[in-house]
Amino acid sequence: MRRLLTLLATALPLLAAAVPAHALALSVPRPHVPAGVTAGYVVFDRRTGTVTSHRNAHRRFRSASVVKILIAIDYLESHPSVPRGDLALLAKMLRVSDDAAATSFWTRGGQGRIVERTARRLKLTDTAPPPADKPGFWGYTSLSAMDVVRTYRYLLDDADPRVSGLILGHLRRAGRCGSDGFDQFFGIPRAVPAPWAVKQGWSGYGSTPPVPCGRSGRAGVPPAAAVAVGPVPDLGRPVLHTTGLVGPKERWIMVLLTAHPSGATWRRSTDQMTGLAGEVYRDGTS
Repeated sequence: MRRLLTLLATALPLLAAAVPAHALALSVPRPHVPAGVTAGYVVFDRRTGTVTSHRNAHRRFRSASVVKILIAIDYLESHPSVPRGDLALLAKMLRVSDDAAATSFWTRGGQGRIVERTARRLKLTDTAPPPADKPGFWGYTSLSAMDVVRTYRYLLDDADPRVSGLILGHLRRAGRCGSDGFDQFFGIPRAVPAPWAVKQGWSGYGSTPPVPCGRSGRAGVPPAAAVAVGPVPDLGRPVLHTTGLVGPKERWIMVLLTAHPSGATWRRSTDQMTGLAGEVYRDGTS
């Protein structure tokens, strides 16, 4: 028996060395996307400058409120001095995802031209404004997980500190309840250890939350009906997005964009998104 154990101890390291690294990687569980859900995600390690996890990185999704980061960048970079009233609107738009504030900046900034300017300046390859027949629908902007990562990298590495400090400062203090009453602490805020800085997005779940933010319950509501127009990704399907900076000293940029089946409830969608976010985080930071 002692001789057998000695032989095994000698052989195991040799066997391990003979197994290709890619074969060993197959034994590590990958993030599981629930049936019927479409997901695109990227985790970027700022310390090493590498992408550590990804899926459908360049697939375009309907932006919902994630485009509010681009709206804020465009406004601040074109306004060296910001009136107090607009500072308050920026805080509402970024911390509690206020739609009226976004519409105000969108209208004044030239609507889709905001997206065209920022995409060109930030070198975003998958980002496009809403279709010409829906110019006021800023949430119909198209973008990808990789482009959102590029946007955060721009804020962290290239933007004027006045711009990045204001935007990221608000995202670090994101409120739990959106101004529309929906609980925006799904995905990163529920699945990833604090601290984090986040900008969330949701669309297609109606205008009234199934349960007012801050209260318990498992009620669900079907998404509002949508009419397909032009090249808007996943129109007719509700979308949920969680994006931000995570980990010690905000080491990682994490972006998870999802589209859910038509008729999916808010609770089921947010539960699925949060479970997936936890898996993506562990896959990208381990």
